[in-house]
Amino acid sequence: MSAPETPAASSVLADLLALGRPIGDLRPWQAVEVGAAAWVAIAERLAAGEADLLALWGEPGAVRLALFDAATRRPALVRLSCPEGRYPSVGALHPPAIRPERAIRELVGLEPIGLPDGRPWLDHGRWGVRTPLGTPQPSSDTGEPYAFLKAEGEGLHQIPVGPVHAGIIEPGHFRFTANGETVVRLEERLGYVHRGLEGLMTGAPIAHAAMLAGRASGDSTVAYGIAFARAVEAAAGAEPPPRAVWLRALMAELERLANHLGDVGAICNDAAFALMHAHTAALRERVLRASAAAFGHRLMMDVIVPGGVVIDLRKDGSDAIRAVVGTVRTALPALVRLYDGTPSLQDRTVGTGRATAALVARFACGGPVGRGSGRDFDARRDLAYPPYDRLAFSVPVLTACDVDARVRVRLAEIEASLSMIDEILTGLPGGPVLAPVDITVAGEGIAVAEAFRGDVLAWVRLAGDGTVARCHLRDASWFQWPVLEAAIEGNIVADFPLLNKSFNCSYAGHDL
Repeated sequence: MSAPETPAASSVLADLLALGRPIGDLRPWQAVEVGAAAWVAIAERLAAGEADLLALWGEPGAVRLALFDAATRRPALVRLSCPEGRYPSVGALHPPAIRPERAIRELVGLEPIGLPDGRPWLDHGRWGVRTPLGTPQPSSDTGEPYAFLKAEGEGLHQIPVGPVHAGIIEPGHFRFTANGETVVRLEERLGYVHRGLEGLMTGAPIAHAAMLAGRASGDSTVAYGIAFARAVEAAAGAEPPPRAVWLRALMAELERLANHLGDVGAICNDAAFALMHAHTAALRERVLRASAAAFGHRLMMDVIVPGGVVIDLRKDGSDAIRAVVGTVRTALPALVRLYDGTPSLQDRTVGTGRATAALVARFACGGPVGRGSGRDFDARRDLAYPPYDRLAFSVPVLTACDVDARVRVRLAEIEASLSMIDEILTGLPGGPVLAPVDITVAGEGIAVAEAFRGDVLAWVRLAGDGTVARCHLRDASWFQWPVLEAAIEGNIVADFPLLNKSFNCSYAGHDL
């Protein structure tokens, strides 16, 4: 589904961009340099809901803010120089910026003036260095206890969960304050999976940086590969071959299909309905095997690179994909009937974990979290990139805001992915799958791709010598984790695993 034509500039976006001086070193988005007063004015427009915050990050001497104007589906980037190492806090006016600003403070050393929450976020005092992406300073910290927010009231008690969990999952700490079984407050403590990806990518050869990007969150390796490759291609002025672009979309839909099948089953399993989990797990395994047959790797890791893809679709792989599409398409209606016809399951999912439409809109949540609460956004359509601008697909949007809505969005997206995979295989163009990219070009590029849990963003600056001068990756989870804290309030503690799985935020993609 192609994005509808829009005016050259919306009034909101035009007003915001008029506050600054155009800078031409970023492709393909518009970008402006602003002063402190204009930076605050933009934060006020974000707080008023006139634009969405896509990302906020820093580097030595500057902070950058990516925003999106939903009215005309146009993005832009704003840069503020910070020669004195400080800048007006966006989070003081727009809460979704608080956690990114806490990360900027620790990673780069830039101080957000007026930041409402000055506690550490990613840095647990175990790195041995402070501000590693700014001016590194040695640190001998052994870690200080985290100052969780206090909740006062009669009959309240706290339940600490994690960071080590019972299953084979990523680490994260959840501090529940409850009255009996009812959750009054949930506070998250993340950062345990911080690997310093942006530091590792700085100065890395582009090929190695692409591998690192694909490991930001392994379940979204295709989406990250697409976002990073498109950012590099934009910076270098390169175009991948048409066949490579279509193969990327094929891989993205296979990745979405496998993950949505896994999520639907896991949600049902957390509601004590293991039968659905067994069926979807078997289907997910078939999708992964077909992906391996087609592209040599179950997760299709390291297949997407700047310039195209490194592996063409194998003949037996094409047959395997068509076969698994038929299998899933045949099985899906019975699974939907099974879900609909199990009252004990509906009792657990319907009305549970409501993420209100207002909160989801404020945090610009993507993926099933956003679309299950009425936010009609999909990067494949709204920031349309090839070949999605030529594919026919629907974007399911529901308004119930609960676990059930998030399940139903996933089921609808499974159907949409099956149709797109058919369309891609039918219309797949011939020709090469890899084109040269001039890695001696110095420039900046930015791109967004739609992963199964929402939009991921990649910004990259090329050094001009075949290496990455700087890179920033942003997972959809950055803006979904805070909403999860609100969605559990008023629910019982025993429903948290169910609610948590319906969000399925990435720890690694957040912690980087």
